[in-house]
Amino acid sequence: MLALAGCGEGEADDPVKAAEAHVQAKEKALDDAKADFEEKSEEFCGASEDYVTSLDRYGDVLTETTTTVGDVRDAGVELEKPRDEAMEAAETAVEAQLAVADARQELAEAEVALALAKDPSAETPAPAPAPSSPEPLAPAATVDRVEQAEKQFATAQEGITDATPLSQASQQFNAAAVALEMSWLRLFADAGCLSDEQAVQAESAVREYTVALQQSLSDAGYFDGEVDGVYGPSTVDAVKALQQASELPVTGVVDKATAAALQADLAAQGGASAQEDTASTAVLQQTLRLAGFWDGPVDGEWTPELTDALEDFQDELGVESTGTVDAATVAALEKAIAEAQEEDEESPSRTSVTASPSASPPSD
Repeated sequence: MLALAGCGEGEADDPVKAAEAHVQAKEKALDDAKADFEEKSEEFCGASEDYVTSLDRYGDVLTETTTTVGDVRDAGVELEKPRDEAMEAAETAVEAQLAVADARQELAEAEVALALAKDPSAETPAPAPAPSSPEPLAPAATVDRVEQAEKQFATAQEGITDATPLSQASQQFNAAAVALEMSWLRLFADAGCLSDEQAVQAESAVREYTVALQQSLSDAGYFDGEVDGVYGPSTVDAVKALQQASELPVTGVVDKATAAALQADLAAQGGASAQEDTASTAVLQQTLRLAGFWDGPVDGEWTPELTDALEDFQDELGVESTGTVDAATVAALEKAIAEAQEEDEESPSRTSVTASPSASPPSD
């Protein structure tokens, strides 16, 4: 004990040794703070992943087993525990990050004191760096989006009562849950919870999904921007337009009901297009029959034999044999009809038809 006391007194008498010991203590404190921050960050990533999983599980509440509005409300209540754990873990991680910043600042001050102890005659000792706020765990915009989505989710829950129709309750809950899930996924990624490889894979998956979504929205007439795989304002506006037209909650995020509405729009347009193609092909078949180039059925079905008949008809008209009804074919046909009518309306000819087709063979 006397020896230890002597060492302590020696350090106290030697300002350089005392300053060095102080620096060492602050270095250890910084290492401990960094380790604690890493641990708290991992806890946050785990808790947020659990919350996202819960949101994904309960986002699709309109299933065969969901028969009451109470089921919808219960699904929302069961999210409270994972949400609270994720929020608490986030606050703890932020506190640990601030502790790292404080420890780094204290170390810098200790190093300045050591430099001054080593050279007391220095005219101007190096000043300690001014305290600065640490880099946030995630961008402010990402955090704001999460907070806004949480509020919208709470509003959706409050708006569901026993008098709310089940379909409406499910749509409201699902829309809010999916929007909330997307915001937490963004926070999960921005907070560094993904490895470099996972981040690359996630970015690729999101881009591929967005390209497909933009193309579908474009085909349905809601999106007129560039199909670039970026879920930006124009894509959000297109999704909102679809939701508004479909009388769904307008969130700008594609949930189950929105995806179904988009597919219904595409199916309806595809059906109308198919009907139009069938009708046009039937007109062409009838035209070729009247002109004496087709003896098959008038059923609106395009076949290789119909292509051959059309090419023969085009040869007769003196236009290029393309096998499709192009502008040149229509113009030549209309001219032939006019000439035939002028010559003799009583004399039938191969071109004595009264309709001009607009069909083309289906594309591969």
